[in-house]
Amino acid sequence: GAPALAQQGTGIHRGWGELLPGTSGSSPLSPPPCFFPRLGFLPGHTARHHRACLLELLAEALREAGLRPCDVDCVAFTKGPGMGAPLAVVAAVARTVAQLWDKPLLGVNHCVGHIEMGRLVTGARDPIVLYVSGGNTQVIAYSQRRYRIFGETIDIAVGNCLDRFARVLKISNDPSPGYNIEQMAKKGQKLVELPYTVKGMDVSFSGILSHIEEVSHKMLASGECTPEDLCFSLQETVFAMLVEITERAMAHCGSQEVLIVGGVGCNLRLQEMMGIMCAERGAKLFATDERFCIDNGAMIAQAGWEMFRSGQVTALEDSWITQRYGMKVACEVLSAKAGKYQCCLLHAALVRPHQGSGV
Repeated sequence: GAPALAQQGTGIHRGWGELLPGTSGSSPLSPPPCFFPRLGFLPGHTARHHRACLLELLAEALREAGLRPCDVDCVAFTKGPGMGAPLAVVAAVARTVAQLWDKPLLGVNHCVGHIEMGRLVTGARDPIVLYVSGGNTQVIAYSQRRYRIFGETIDIAVGNCLDRFARVLKISNDPSPGYNIEQMAKKGQKLVELPYTVKGMDVSFSGILSHIEEVSHKMLASGECTPEDLCFSLQETVFAMLVEITERAMAHCGSQEVLIVGGVGCNLRLQEMMGIMCAERGAKLFATDERFCIDNGAMIAQAGWEMFRSGQVTALEDSWITQRYGMKVACEVLSAKAGKYQCCLLHAALVRPHQGSGV
């Protein structure tokens, strides 16, 4: 299919517009990681990193794809949500490239990119979506012709909880704090009791984090548990909470599919726990690996390409970035046509017309 060039706020990557399950239609490219020990990504440093790498990476993406600027049909970029400084750099480059090459510009919602890539890669038809990352924790479902947020965190995201706990124990963030916690948790033998906070369809992680921050050093000093035990206990507790609210959404909607997206979604223990729940309900779990769970340009290319196919274009004056551009603000219209989904970005509700109807 025709190519779409996409830029993501934590790097710039090249993704093919026609990305189908089972193909190698995308090859995310990224420069060396830009993080700092026990600090993670700093907005100012990340923005400077992007400015230094973007043009070279853009040229590399075109070379690897064997394309010239005239071969590209559209330029997509992450409009938000995310850190303002790196998003602004990416948006500026996207605007410049789109004007220089005379290509349509498409501002993509980061959250929608995750969901649409997950649906495309896994083949999930109508799933309950668990979107879990460093900045988001939401249970999203399609109901009454709209995607709706059925539950979410009322404070911090699950990924943020894990990252901050990693700093407490001085766990390395190379390649990521969550990955290193996952590996340490495999060696844990003791389940330490932690607060379990589910409020209806919503969850809270700040209390769990505060508690484990307070007791961890005392428990470790007394030999009551090991760092591996704490990693194991935190994972088991927060993932059990996520499984509970996901199952509740499944029961409410009568869904037999679960799709996990977002950076935390590549955690194999979370997939295992969710898979057990799905098996008990006779449902099916859909998940992807780190190529598609973690932020990548291919998902922005895919969402941008679908917007382009349905005739949507982001006007230059509307191409500003929005740090809090969440699912409640930006939603996607999906229309089933010829076995594929067309989508466009609206500032309203996420509506999917009935089979065969137009957008």
